[in-house]
Amino acid sequence: MTQMKETAGQQRESENLPGVVAVTAATFTVVTSEMLPVGLLTPLGADLGISEGLAGLSLTVTGLLAALSAPLVVPFSRGADRRRVLCVLMVLLAAANALCAWAPGYPVLMGARVLVGVAMGGVWALAAGLGPRLAPPRSAGRATALIFSGIAAASVLGVPAGAYLGELAGWRAAFTGGALLSLAVAGALAVLLPPLPPQGTALRLGGVLRLLGDPGVRAPLLMVALLVTGHFAAYTYIRPVLEGTAGVHGATLSGLLLLYGVAGLAGTFTAGATAVRTVRGTLLVICGVLGVTVLLVPYAWPLLLVWGMAYGGVAVAGQTWTQRAAPDAAAREGASSLFAMVINAAIALGALVGGRVADGFGDPVTAMWLGGALALAALGLGATVRAPQ
Repeated sequence: MTQMKETAGQQRESENLPGVVAVTAATFTVVTSEMLPVGLLTPLGADLGISEGLAGLSLTVTGLLAALSAPLVVPFSRGADRRRVLCVLMVLLAAANALCAWAPGYPVLMGARVLVGVAMGGVWALAAGLGPRLAPPRSAGRATALIFSGIAAASVLGVPAGAYLGELAGWRAAFTGGALLSLAVAGALAVLLPPLPPQGTALRLGGVLRLLGDPGVRAPLLMVALLVTGHFAAYTYIRPVLEGTAGVHGATLSGLLLLYGVAGLAGTFTAGATAVRTVRGTLLVICGVLGVTVLLVPYAWPLLLVWGMAYGGVAVAGQTWTQRAAPDAAAREGASSLFAMVINAAIALGALVGGRVADGFGDPVTAMWLGGALALAALGLGATVRAPQ
C-alpha cells in the first residue's frame, strides 16, 4: 500500500512538472517586463524627448500598480478558473508591452506601464501559491522554489537579454520581444496547466485584508517587508558604493553583478529545500546573513555573492511561512495576494528611502547601513514570533 501511494505521488509530480515550469515562465516574463526599462532608459528617453529620471518613473509606476492590484485579483476573480485568469493576465501583459513598443509619447508609455503593473500584480498573486496545487506535499517546496526562481532568472537573463536586443534593434524591439514572449507563455499556461478552480469559498476584498489581523500571517509579511525594503534601499546604490569605496570597476563589476544573480538563483532553491523542514529557522538565517553582509560589502566586496544567495531565499521562505499560517485554502490564496502586494510595495519604498538617505548624508554607503539595519530589525522581529509547523 505504501509503495502504491509513493507511485501515485511520483505520477502526480511528473504530470504537473510542465505546469510548474509554465508558471515559472510566467513569473520570469512579468518581472522581465517590469524591469525592461532598466537597460533601456537612455535610448528610450532620447527617443521620447524626456529625461532619464522621467523614463525611470515608468519602473516606479509599474511596481506601485502591482502592489495595488495584487490584493484585488482574488476577490475580482472569485469564481474563475485560475488557469484562465493567468492566461488573461498574460495576454494583458502582451498588449501592454506592445503598447510600450508603439508609444508615440510619454503619456502612452506610462499608460502602458500601468497595465504592465496590473498584469504583474495579478500573475504574481496567483502564481505564488500554486506550488502546493501542482506538486505532491513532499515536492511542494521545490515547486514553489522553481516558481520563484523565475524572478531571480529575470534579473540574470531577462533584463540583460532585453538590453542586448535594444542595442541591436532599438528599445521598441525589446518591448516587442516582451509582447511575443508574453503571448507564448499564455499559450503554454493554457496547454500545460490543469484546471485550477478556486479552492473553498473565495474571499472578498475585506476578507483578504482581514488576514492582516492574523498574527501568524502578519509576522512573515512584516519580516519580508523589512527585508525587501532594506535590500532595495541598499542594492539600488550598489554600483556607486562598489566603485567609490571598494574600487571595483568595469568588467570586474559587471561580472560580480552577474555572479550575484546566479547566487540568487542558488539561494532560491536552497531556501526552498530548507524551508520545508524549518521555515522560521530558514528566514531567521536569511535575516542575519543579509544584515551582516549588507553592512560589510562596502569593505569586503566579495560578500556581495553571499548577499545574493541570502536574498534569493527571501521570497520562497516568506511565501512558505505565509501559506502555512493561513487557516484554509481560500485564505492561502488571499495570503499570497497580500504577499505579492507587500513585496512590490517594499521594492518601491526601498528605492525611495535609500535615495533619501544617500542624498541626505551625501554618501551612498549610508544606504547600506539602512539596508543592514532593516534586515537586523527583521531578525529581531522573527526571534519574537512562532512559525506554524
